[in-house]
Amino acid sequence: MFADSAKITIRSGKGGDGHVSFRRELYVAAGGPDGGDGGRGGDLIFEVDPRVNTLNDFRHIRKYFAGDGEPGGKRRCHGADGEDMVVHVPEGTVVREAETGKVIIDMSHEHKREVVLKGGRGGKGNMNYATPTMQVPKYAQPGKPGRELEVILELKTIADVGLIGFPNVGKSTFLSRVSNAKPKIADYHFTTLSPILGVVDLEGTDGFVIADIPGLIEGASEGVGLGHEFLRHIERTKLFIHMVDAASTEGRDPLNDILIINKELENYSPELIKRPQVIAANKTDVFYGTEEDTVITLLKEEFEPKGIPVFPISAVSGKGVKELLYYVKQQLDQLDQEPVVFEQEYDLEQETFKDEPYIVEYDEKEGMYVVEGPRIERMLGYTNLDSEKGFEFFQKFLRTSGIVDELEKLGIEEGDTVRMYGLQFDYLR
Repeated sequence: MFADSAKITIRSGKGGDGHVSFRRELYVAAGGPDGGDGGRGGDLIFEVDPRVNTLNDFRHIRKYFAGDGEPGGKRRCHGADGEDMVVHVPEGTVVREAETGKVIIDMSHEHKREVVLKGGRGGKGNMNYATPTMQVPKYAQPGKPGRELEVILELKTIADVGLIGFPNVGKSTFLSRVSNAKPKIADYHFTTLSPILGVVDLEGTDGFVIADIPGLIEGASEGVGLGHEFLRHIERTKLFIHMVDAASTEGRDPLNDILIINKELENYSPELIKRPQVIAANKTDVFYGTEEDTVITLLKEEFEPKGIPVFPISAVSGKGVKELLYYVKQQLDQLDQEPVVFEQEYDLEQETFKDEPYIVEYDEKEGMYVVEGPRIERMLGYTNLDSEKGFEFFQKFLRTSGIVDELEKLGIEEGDTVRMYGLQFDYLR
């Protein structure tokens, strides 16, 4: 069974606790604290794997947890970092937050490997807290917790052209003729149970990728048949080849079939019906007498005034196929070449901290500004301030959360000191 969506739980690793210990050696008096830092918790990473083309594995394994960091040890020993958890997905997988449905990351194009949940930072051992006034610190910092999230994975096929139409109109035959794809072909409905991609090679061009989108019938956008499961695969395509059985070999009206499928596209997403289409009037090899001229004329009169050209073809004999493909390639070259990528809607960092409190105040005794609270502590626990990217996020957090505004209301000036849980910063505008 082909699977193109799945719900899983992911979690990054907890940071290891810092250690409390003191140096004890013969002839060494008051050796001082030597408790080491805890290890970093493992990251939860999504990675595109070219060997994977479905989400079937996620039907059986639904929990993906990174390893926890080890606690620090004596003699300044640093705890081992937790093992990262790498989740392998096919290219085109969109990761959404389960409750809101918002996009976290689209694993396509340049997004090949992304850290979705960062592991918790390891806690500092008591060796870090020795000061002239506190020479025997008997406490260490606990490791920061990992983060857990329920996500929905959706596979959205990456192709330039979507091949759409009712079942049994000849899409699989057409795809096998024009590309390197080898779909199963038989004379019954729903032969194709999963989207099939093929590369179309055209002489004198760089070709394009085409996808056969199965299971589209009336009511597909509302979950009837298999169509609702596969409509998501046409969201990245730039152009549709709309194939119909022009010869009505099963007694269907080709004109009405086109109108029905287009209505399903519009119901699923109004943006889809705005994309360019070309009609492939298939099975012209079984026409008798003047039937072809009559049917093709009716289709052209109905759709070409709307900017939808009609190409009579035969997927079996190859009649008209080359002309259709070169037209499609010409249209693709004129369209926006930017890939269809689903933009991030769910900011993990902001969502993690948005509901937690914090305080901003001026400590007259210390002569500095103080920013504290669970929101600040957790943010610092997840952020590596030693990296440029981490420090940029830290600065963005201060601005977007309103902390900078509150500091300025209190009268902070450039060069003043701000303390956050043992860390001190100079304020710069």
